[in-house]
Amino acid sequence: MKISTLWIVCFLCPYLMYAQQLDSSFIKQVDSLIKVSRGLIAKRNFEQALEVNVAAEKIALEKLGKESPAYGDCCFNHGRILKLQRDFPGTEKWYLEAKSIREKALGKDHPNYANSLNSLAILYNDMGQAEKAEPLYLESKAIREKVLGKEHPDYAQSLNNLGIFYSKRGQYEKAELLYLESKAIREKVLGKEHPDYAQSLNNLGNLYSDRGQYEKAEPLYLEAKVTRERVLGKEHPDFITSLNNLASHYFLISQYDKAEPLYLEAKDICEKVLGKEHPDYAQSLGNLAFIYTKLGQNEKAELLLLESKAIFEKALGKEHPIYAQSLNLLAILYDEMSQYDKAEPLYQEAKAIQEKALGKDHPNYASSLNNLAILYGKMGQYVKAEPLLLEAKAIQEKAFGKEHSEIANSLNNLAKLYWIMGQSEKVESLYLESKAIREKALGKEHPDYVASQHNLAILYCSMHLYEKAEPIFMELSTVNKLLAERAMRHLSEKELNNYLNLFSISQSEILSFVHISKSQKAVTASFDNTLFYKGFLLNAANKVKRLALTDTTSTKKYNLLKSYEHRLAIEYSKPITERRGVEELEEKANVLEKDLTRTVAGYGEAMRQVNWQEVKSKLKEGEAAIEFVHYNKMITDSMMYAALVLINEMSAPVFVPLFEEKELKEILSKKGEWNNSELLSKIYTRGVKPIVAGNNLDHLYELFWKPLIHLFPNTKTIYYSPSGLLHRINFNAIPIDDKTNLSDKFKLVRLGSTRSLVVPDLINVDASNLAVLFGGINYNMDTTSIKLDSNRINLLASKTDELSFSYASRGIKEAGSEWVYLPGTKNEINSASKLFKKSKFETIVYSGNYATEEAFKNIGKSVSSPRVLHISTHGFFFPDRTISATGRMSHDPANSSGTASEGTAKATSPRVKEEFETNESAFKISDHPMIRSGLILAGGNYAWTEGRPFKEGMEDGILTAYEISKMNLSNTELVVLSACETGLGDIQGNEGVYGLQRAFKIAGAKYLIMSLWQVPDNQTSLLMTTFYKKWLTEKMSIPDAFHEAQKELRDNGLDPYQWAGFVLVE
Repeated sequence: MKISTLWIVCFLCPYLMYAQQLDSSFIKQVDSLIKVSRGLIAKRNFEQALEVNVAAEKIALEKLGKESPAYGDCCFNHGRILKLQRDFPGTEKWYLEAKSIREKALGKDHPNYANSLNSLAILYNDMGQAEKAEPLYLESKAIREKVLGKEHPDYAQSLNNLGIFYSKRGQYEKAELLYLESKAIREKVLGKEHPDYAQSLNNLGNLYSDRGQYEKAEPLYLEAKVTRERVLGKEHPDFITSLNNLASHYFLISQYDKAEPLYLEAKDICEKVLGKEHPDYAQSLGNLAFIYTKLGQNEKAELLLLESKAIFEKALGKEHPIYAQSLNLLAILYDEMSQYDKAEPLYQEAKAIQEKALGKDHPNYASSLNNLAILYGKMGQYVKAEPLLLEAKAIQEKAFGKEHSEIANSLNNLAKLYWIMGQSEKVESLYLESKAIREKALGKEHPDYVASQHNLAILYCSMHLYEKAEPIFMELSTVNKLLAERAMRHLSEKELNNYLNLFSISQSEILSFVHISKSQKAVTASFDNTLFYKGFLLNAANKVKRLALTDTTSTKKYNLLKSYEHRLAIEYSKPITERRGVEELEEKANVLEKDLTRTVAGYGEAMRQVNWQEVKSKLKEGEAAIEFVHYNKMITDSMMYAALVLINEMSAPVFVPLFEEKELKEILSKKGEWNNSELLSKIYTRGVKPIVAGNNLDHLYELFWKPLIHLFPNTKTIYYSPSGLLHRINFNAIPIDDKTNLSDKFKLVRLGSTRSLVVPDLINVDASNLAVLFGGINYNMDTTSIKLDSNRINLLASKTDELSFSYASRGIKEAGSEWVYLPGTKNEINSASKLFKKSKFETIVYSGNYATEEAFKNIGKSVSSPRVLHISTHGFFFPDRTISATGRMSHDPANSSGTASEGTAKATSPRVKEEFETNESAFKISDHPMIRSGLILAGGNYAWTEGRPFKEGMEDGILTAYEISKMNLSNTELVVLSACETGLGDIQGNEGVYGLQRAFKIAGAKYLIMSLWQVPDNQTSLLMTTFYKKWLTEKMSIPDAFHEAQKELRDNGLDPYQWAGFVLVE
């Protein structure tokens, strides 16, 4: 028997050895395939990775068995692929299978079993099932500590993953200790050049960013990014993660100049490595959209979100939770744009997908409930909103604990809902709790914390608890200015305008608080705010231009920017349907403009904040400063006007409430129509009969000057800055009594902002005296004249490449729309020219056929701009208008209170829009207010009536404010606009008038004389020649000469509307 047994063993041994060799071969095959699959995973090629893994599974099952460790490895890798595709149910199935196999085949003390526990814990954490995740994390950590020791990379990984788990739940102190221990182990064992060490840096950065410790977060993010770039390369997913995390960090601290390029770089890498149909590329589009939404660039954000949604739908399908998230983001955008009919179905669809894919305990499902509840609150459906908010809050508390920022959001949303529902007793405690969480978690400069403060301030005002509201408004003033100051250093003018609109409500509410509370602290803060915000964009644009021209490198960039803007001006003049390449040109101009604001020397100092104490220090004895302001009265729709007054003798500024805007509209209107809208919609010509009744100016005195007069018993000079509709008032002409006007009692100096008393314009007028005059212009140049002038223009074009471009057709062909010759303008410029020559000025006169747009645009190119530029011609202004469903035009009343309409030239139906764009002139329908205002020069009637120029390559004779703003008039001391209603334009918030006035100030002119209404031709000429005599011959200053000229015409018996239509702006 022993011999027989021995024989059997000896006989079988070769076969057993052969079987073991086969097993080893199959194990190697499986391991090799899994390795290939993981390589494909690293390249984000999940479909092929899964195919290779399935091949490995087949070999393992057939050759090694279902309980073999090799098959367990296949199951584990299968689950990993599905997790990266966010298929959580599928992932759980395969991970559990792997865990079961490893437990049986390897035992609970094996590292691979610990790996299964760790991966399952990560999965449950992502699924929002914290109660399942934590024990698995802890068990995996304990096994690794026991088997591998505390200095093993896998143990460090367990610490890192536990840190992520606690950080997501707001348990930041626990998380920080774990992160720091993990980082120390990795630094010691792996070194600082290892990807795992970079991961520790990145996660610590996430923790500090979430806690609002931004100064700690940034260096960690930067070090992680540098390490990943050096070790993994720029095309690795971890490097893209670093870009996105660093961008998100800068976004949270409102440094959008740093965030945007990082998001763009991440997007470009995703596009290059993964292609435009990959989910990661779609995610990068969503990140960019988030920035543009916060900057108020909603149209740009919408396009990105729609593209992102389409990619997710194609790549992942409509039942995937990531697709649901893309629906949520798009819905949020529509929600903020008040397009509730578009937002609700998207929210509902996202909620249904997340419920099915993630379950009702997942934080993402709670977010969907929250979003939907907010929407219903806005729609007045409170019964639907409250249970959704309460359910969301309960889910979040279970998932995150009670000190997470998401809980703060839910508390804030509940408070808002109860406020609307009239349950005010619940509101304050919820707001305070929300604010406390945000302060601790996010920091005091975070937008969410600012929102909490704002909500509390409004609540206390409604409760008449002004002593509680006051310190909050003071803090809001400081933070908002800080954020705006950061934004101005990197945004283009258009982007900055959208961004500043986000703060306009807050500024209005602070002024309203001053009105109702009489808080002196709030008065001084309001004066400082007004100094900061009023004309902010105009000031920024002006400073960039002037400073750029003083530096060689900046000048090159600025000239390139001018070329882009020149081409844009051509496109803007075309009907919308004929414009080409506008978006690309706008993008190039935006990028270059932002680069200039970042790099131009001296920009920061030129744009520094100014306070009321500095203004006061510049006021001499007998001088005062007034900042007029307008604001929405809190919890009403009334637009109020007030004056912030400062006199040298005062210890602090004074706030004087004045009137409601509708009162001023009634005075300025004819037959009850605001600002004579019928007349404004026509082409303006000089010589029209005055349009306002004579006694209206008496009402103006009662309305806004009489309440102030007691403040000025010893005042002689008043520097004032208008606001809103006050831009359309000539203060000098307001009568105090039958014999006395304001200009008799005070020297009134009109400023864009009293800030200029402290930070004066950077005007450097050279010693040479040059005056350029345009007048006596031939608007109907005949064919021969045009040909002759065309030859001259061609000669000029050979000297400068900027005169060669294509033309845009015009569509206005209304009866009587031609511009008529103005005989008085010829006499006017001839008289002025003689006076200039007597004063030793070099004088250039453009009249007749030679007063062309080309000649005008050549000013300031090869040589410095003239000291004086006098333009005596027709001016035009078309107000912002919207299109009704029938296709008829209507004035946008919002402009009267300072808000630009976003609806210009946008119809409610495609058919109406197409007809409108085909038949209407670009000068009437343009979204850009600076295109709807301008001057008419030689030959302008041909293009105005025929819709095209006489010759391709010529200017059209219609000079827009936009084109003027791109010129360099930095050496020009005085511009005289001897044309009708050149002071008009769209009035936009703190920026004042968008029109010719703004254009010439941006171009660099110091003083500007312009008109507020149609002044008769002869009287205009008389005023101008009288002014020049007093300035040039009698050697008065420009302000004094202008004041005395108007006084002389008045003393000679002229009606106010024959002399008071012009104003001087410094």
